[in-house]
Amino acid sequence: MSQTVCILGATGSIGQSTLKVLAEHPEKYTVYAVTANSRIDELVAICKQFKPKIAVVPTELVDHLAQLLKQHQLQQIEILADEAGLIAAASHPEVDVVMAAIVGAAGLLPTLAAVKAGKRVLLANKEALVMSGDIMLQAARQHQALLLPVDSEHNAIFQCLPQNYLQLERENYQPKQGVSQILLTASGGPFLNFSIEQLQTVTPAQACKHPNWSMGQKISVDSATLMNKGLELIEACHLFSISEHFVTVVIHPQSIIHSMVQYVDGSTLAQMGNPDMCTPIAHALAWPNRISAPVPTLDVFSHQHLNFEQPDLQRFPALTLARQAMRSGGTAPAILNAANEIAVAAFLAQKIPFTAIPEVVDFSLNHIAITSADDLDTILDADTSARRAAQQYIATQRGGLA
Repeated sequence: MSQTVCILGATGSIGQSTLKVLAEHPEKYTVYAVTANSRIDELVAICKQFKPKIAVVPTELVDHLAQLLKQHQLQQIEILADEAGLIAAASHPEVDVVMAAIVGAAGLLPTLAAVKAGKRVLLANKEALVMSGDIMLQAARQHQALLLPVDSEHNAIFQCLPQNYLQLERENYQPKQGVSQILLTASGGPFLNFSIEQLQTVTPAQACKHPNWSMGQKISVDSATLMNKGLELIEACHLFSISEHFVTVVIHPQSIIHSMVQYVDGSTLAQMGNPDMCTPIAHALAWPNRISAPVPTLDVFSHQHLNFEQPDLQRFPALTLARQAMRSGGTAPAILNAANEIAVAAFLAQKIPFTAIPEVVDFSLNHIAITSADDLDTILDADTSARRAAQQYIATQRGGLA
């Protein structure tokens, strides 16, 4: 029986990879809803190929999209708008699977809506879990939603853990079932061997040119600062109910081993594959079964050397900031994420240098009161306050940073 899929962020890199996998299995999956923030031409192309029932865009693009769909005789597609439209699409009773691939805090509410509607949620938006933490996981248990990781690292960890690990009782954030440690791999990004002096003058174009992965601008910059790995560390702690000191970040420049799990008997299990997001997407779509993905099989003979090293926390302090935020708990991860989004946007707009990104985050973490994150309103208030603090810091300090 065919399953219906809603893709939140259909025109982004994860959305495009999802569509590639779905196109290989038309007998198993149909696209029910797609969303886009600005790339209307790409969205129309998706609508022509997959003919979804619903398309969601910002209000200011509704009329333009309606015109284009009419030109292509696709006016039967219902157009929804803004956050309310995203939530309606993600929680629609006809939808079975939701790919949560909207970048940043904007993905939180629609992802949470999908969870509360009891969907199979493929979590590619790490920021949603970083911000909401236990609230998201409690909602998944309460509404019997299946929350499956799509980030290549978390999907790899999931594959290396005992099969029922996510269903085990979550207590004390201690490893369970013989697990001793999670090894979270990182490519190191494009600036792995840059000195601090070199990092001060890198450009947005350089930061967005990842050596192994094809990703959007924001996540590419996060990868370059290692903040992406910091966010993934926080996500791993929540997903796998494990304290941050049981998660070790390992620089692995080849991006062939996507992460590892160590066990008390001395075993280390690793998930390997070519660096292509279609693999974790296919795994999460079909779990606990397997389906084919448009990815070549790993040629182990062409990868004779796999390197591992510790991250340099002096050159890449974002990782330390993320660890501190996870230790602090409460609203600290939401503050970290919000400040980072503002800082990355400022760097991409060439308002601050690359090395100022962690400075902005550090300032926000030290100037916004960290409280317990008992409800969504508190988290969203912390997000707003952190964005304001980050913007203020950039406006008043950027002359001294540049």
